[in-house]
Amino acid sequence: MSNIQHKFETPFIKMHGLGNDFVIIDCRNEEFSFSDDQIRLLGNRNLGVGFDQLVLIFKSSKEDVHAFLKFWNSDGSKSSTCGNATRCVADILMNENGLEVVNISTNAEIIKCTKLKNGQISINMGIPKIKWHEIPLSQECDTTKLPIDGNPIATSFGNPHCTFFVDDLNKLSISEIGKKTEIHPIFPKKTNVQIAQVLNDNTIKVKVWERGSGITLASGSSACAVTFAAKRLNLTKDVVKIILDGGFLNVDCREDGVWLSGDINYVFSGRLSSYFFNELE
Repeated sequence: MSNIQHKFETPFIKMHGLGNDFVIIDCRNEEFSFSDDQIRLLGNRNLGVGFDQLVLIFKSSKEDVHAFLKFWNSDGSKSSTCGNATRCVADILMNENGLEVVNISTNAEIIKCTKLKNGQISINMGIPKIKWHEIPLSQECDTTKLPIDGNPIATSFGNPHCTFFVDDLNKLSISEIGKKTEIHPIFPKKTNVQIAQVLNDNTIKVKVWERGSGITLASGSSACAVTFAAKRLNLTKDVVKIILDGGFLNVDCREDGVWLSGDINYVFSGRLSSYFFNELE
């Protein structure tokens, strides 16, 4: 057994929303920063803690905003927003302060978060962008029918999404479709990918490929993108249950934005060893 005296520093919390999992680090009192290589190692499910996204919590300089969040995918790339991670952090902030409503800022927008009577966290993901240059796409086109195989629809919730509506989800591979579509030239910043089967006018079954992370059991922004895309195509009503591999999320398209709600779970808390990143040196 090694006689090296490890120091355990860099505290973190592991949480998930329907299996969409996160390592959350509080930087409000002590700031931590990580290189791309360190994020990839930390996100490795065999060598590190493992996550879909890394989330850092910072103090916000804006009035009535309780925290500012930054997100990274497991491959080290940055993400502008993450719905399920925001719901997890909202619960942390609410428990700290005995609040039932908090506002959280991201690089995309300020997100209002509320605790429902059943204990679930509901957040307003805002008004999605649907113009080709806002998503962004590399060429002008009809965003409800992209000029690529399968004619998917594009949406942005601060991060780009590409949704394929299909007749039978079980006949398609999200791995194959996601891997190819994420890096399609029409998406200059890559894209999240969903294949979706409308079961009825208020239920959609969805499989998700996340930009920078790959297959995931759930995704909040993807659930919102699918719901809003279905509404644009007149496939569903305003309130939709999204069934994902990890469970289900409820999405409500309102005038003030698209609201996302569902369960969140605490897994464990810990501290990284001071020697954890040594192998990268």
